[in-house]
Amino acid sequence: MKIASTVEMLNMLEKLVNIDSGSYHKDGVDRVGQQLIDAYQTIGFHADIHEQHTYGNHIVLMHHEATEPDILVVAHMDTVFLEGTAAERPFHIVGDRAYGPGVIDMKASHVTTFSALQALLNANKEAAKNVVVLLTSDEEIGAPSARKLIEAQGAGKKAVLVMEPARKDGSLVTSRRGGGRYTLKVTGKAAHSGIEPEKGRSAIEELAHKTIKLHRLSNHEEGISVNVGISHGGSSVNTVADYAEGKVDIRITTQDQAAPLAKAIENICAQPDVPDTSIELEGDITRPPMERNEQTIALYEIIKDVASSLNIDLTETSTGGGSDASFTSALGIPTIDGMGPIGGNQHNDEEYLEIDSLVERTKLLALTIERLSS
Repeated sequence: MKIASTVEMLNMLEKLVNIDSGSYHKDGVDRVGQQLIDAYQTIGFHADIHEQHTYGNHIVLMHHEATEPDILVVAHMDTVFLEGTAAERPFHIVGDRAYGPGVIDMKASHVTTFSALQALLNANKEAAKNVVVLLTSDEEIGAPSARKLIEAQGAGKKAVLVMEPARKDGSLVTSRRGGGRYTLKVTGKAAHSGIEPEKGRSAIEELAHKTIKLHRLSNHEEGISVNVGISHGGSSVNTVADYAEGKVDIRITTQDQAAPLAKAIENICAQPDVPDTSIELEGDITRPPMERNEQTIALYEIIKDVASSLNIDLTETSTGGGSDASFTSALGIPTIDGMGPIGGNQHNDEEYLEIDSLVERTKLLALTIERLSS
């Protein structure tokens, strides 16, 4: 099977990386989507565009001769970076690594996905027609508009391959923590802190009580984490604060932890600790965990066997970060994550791709699709 050269892949990657496509930059995400649609059309894939008003459009790609594909490949087009980042630090290569915003999370994965399907078609492999490629636009912010589409496309599939990057050591991901976000909006009563502080009701004090109680819900042995990561309030140092706000991050390891934890959070916020203050709670646990279940293990063993044929000593790992893999895994659909190339330092200025992994992971993906289609 002939795989595209590293140079060809890097040329495609450079174009994608140099387009800003933050989750809230719809125009940029759609430009990335159009580049990918144009590429896939050259190998006989047609695009079904699911238009969005707030976020970028989602795209479903299938070969025009496909009938009932039973493999779903999922890749997101959005990044965490602000508009203008690509101009400030565009795609570049230093030694054996490539750098740039979103280079590994996950624009390089779009290159390996396309290259794998191109290679299968060039080799006259019917397996390429057994794949649906779903490109989403809002993974980095929890997939508020993509979740239902991911679940719908995953339904009935034999396997779901999620193209998040492999870990730094090349491991695939077989489990992820789930989670969600909450916002606490606390209203108090303002008063001069020197003249009549007794007339005030501190929203900051109330938020502090709630922060302590919420943090006590964490159980690290059970894989439950509750963290008030951002808090702010007040208007001046000599005023009893009449408003405060806290942002809460939730992480869970098993789905059965979700409902009791959500109920505990609601109970804590139902009653104020500081008299005459009020609390408005917004949010939910929105992303289920990807649990290491029997279906996941069976799919991983298949991929590991394919990797052995390429002299890759494949390993698996778990991670606390979320991804779209959680949605299909929670429905009992065999799902593996981390099928992209190798790299690291996601979400910061030092994000990188190991260039040598482009061809290797393209081969792994292509042969995995072929094995699953046989």
